[in-house]
Amino acid sequence: HTLIQGPPLKQEAVGNVAFIILVSDEAWVAIEPHLPKNQPGARRVDDRRVISGIIHMLKCGGRWADCPSEYGPSTTVYNRWNRWSRRGIWTRILAR
Repeated sequence: HTLIQGPPLKQEAVGNVAFIILVSDEAWVAIEPHLPKNQPGARRVDDRRVISGIIHMLKCGGRWADCPSEYGPSTTVYNRWNRWSRRGIWTRILAR
């Protein structure tokens, strides 16, 4: 049994970039309940865009600093991946 069934990603036109890849609606419904809520600090960048950026960077193998800005600030994309890895959030998401 996998977490994501059907197409896990969808394309969306954004700004000067022809398309960015976003987590599909179906996958988001499965992922969203596992994410931390009510985190202190600055206003959060959209989790769906950040997770899509994380997937993009892991697939392309590029440097985190080169993450397209359409996914959010590169430091945010990296920091979420890093913090959520240490907290076991990715393990919980992928265990479903």
